[in-house]
Amino acid sequence: MIRVVFNQKGGVGKSSIATNLAAISANEGNKTLLIDLDAQCNSSQYLLGDELPEDEGTIAQYFANSLRASFKVDISDYIYDTELANLHIIPASPELGELQSRLESRHKIFKFRDLINILNEKYDRIYIDTPPAYNFYTLSALIAADSVLIPFDCDDFSRKALYTLMDNIEEVKEDHNENLKLDGIVVNQFQPRANQPNRVVNELRAEKLPLLDTYIGTSIKMRESHEAQLPLIYFAPSHKLTKQFVELHREIEKKSKTK
Repeated sequence: MIRVVFNQKGGVGKSSIATNLAAISANEGNKTLLIDLDAQCNSSQYLLGDELPEDEGTIAQYFANSLRASFKVDISDYIYDTELANLHIIPASPELGELQSRLESRHKIFKFRDLINILNEKYDRIYIDTPPAYNFYTLSALIAADSVLIPFDCDDFSRKALYTLMDNIEEVKEDHNENLKLDGIVVNQFQPRANQPNRVVNELRAEKLPLLDTYIGTSIKMRESHEAQLPLIYFAPSHKLTKQFVELHREIEKKSKTK
């Protein structure tokens, strides 16, 4: 199962969601890989911290190497072990931003899918964290994926962007990846006692948008987890926020098995 976590709006929690779901998958015994396609490297820093490589051994190196005519893939060049059992990562690099125009001009949009086809034989679950933009890297991920999960924070700006985002996913499905499925929209940073988030969520449900049943709340534990470089399932396994992530993982796994 290859799952992309995508929203073209920043600040909606893509990296936190991708990393914590990958960690839960690994904790449940699945051999799991997290791939960071965002030049900001948030997922990479979450798991690797100061050990984050600059250029060598990153997904940027893979894309740079793909520009060579004689390129042959050796996945061991890019995969890093984490301190957590069953969880591995291909980290990002700021160099991704510099490479994008060269990759686009050389029509390398399917090179990431080539890598995923190799990795899919070795991992039970692959999670892909994407940049906050609909760009070359996001499109590459959607072309290669089985499903896409959309994080959504409850404000009207995010809501307006949501319709464009879903149109983009549908376009990818029609043009490049007919098997791409939508896991659903996960409401993130939800405040159940506030009127505005409840209003937005209720309106989206009334419009029949595919909101998942599990909402992810807000807590200082998330920031503490980042600082500790340890996903919530290991950092605070009994915390309410962790339990919400576990329930989200259970919900999307169930949906993927019934499709």
